[in-house]
Amino acid sequence: MSVRIDKWLWAARFFKTRSTAQQAVEGGKVRVNGERVKPAKDLRVGDELSIQIGAAEWAIRVEQLSDKRGPATVARTLYAEDEASRIRREELAALRKFAADPAQDRHGRPTKRERRELDRWRDH
Repeated sequence: MSVRIDKWLWAARFFKTRSTAQQAVEGGKVRVNGERVKPAKDLRVGDELSIQIGAAEWAIRVEQLSDKRGPATVARTLYAEDEASRIRREELAALRKFAADPAQDRHGRPTKRERRELDRWRDH
């Protein structure tokens, strides 16, 4: 049995929709056994995948095949993540947690109150 890579990525809950999984594969964000592939590539049990989602990079091995999206607990049984990959992702998550971008909370122009606080801060 084999399953298209975009369907499997969607079923394993790496992407919310099949079309985003397809775009990631087309964009080179997903590699199978170290090679760039097309979305119609058939996956087999034992294939090594490298998946880049934002800043996180997953290194996994396909354990089971499925083309149906189920609960997250079932999706986690479809693959086994490399230990080094898991540690790298957790370290990146910790860095993002403690080094949050200060401009992330800002949207558009400051309010009148925020402007007054900025002026007071600059004047001192």
